[in-house]
Amino acid sequence: MSMTEVTPQMRQLEVSAEIRGDYFYARRYFVEKTRFWGYVRKPGQPWSEAQLVVMNENSSPQPDRRSESGPESSRHGYDQNYTYRVRGRYTGREIYEPASNLFLPEFKASSYSVVQRDSGWLFTPQDYYNKTQITLVNGSVARQTH
Repeated sequence: MSMTEVTPQMRQLEVSAEIRGDYFYARRYFVEKTRFWGYVRKPGQPWSEAQLVVMNENSSPQPDRRSESGPESSRHGYDQNYTYRVRGRYTGREIYEPASNLFLPEFKASSYSVVQRDSGWLFTPQDYYNKTQITLVNGSVARQTH
């Protein structure tokens, strides 16, 4: 079944059936010129409650830490819309991300493993993606500066 055929009810059942554990699910959300990484949530938690985060790479670089030039398939951001199982923790710090003018929670990952390479819509089936502007936003995305 293609992800375009997945209904919100099917997604809700899929998420609620996830095995709980000491890890997170993370969806890569790449927007050019930004330094946030994507959305992170606990197993069983709906994507609508996920948090857009900045990754702390001091101990573990993000999986797509590559050059920002070259062919799209092998440069930073190639993993747009991948879902990962991530081990790590929130640091408690808020990081200012200047390109989006947002304060975002910092997440320090210790490991990543790919769960799905084309994960379909994130918040609703009407989601659309534009790599040059922020288009995927949930209700609790972050604190904006004024």
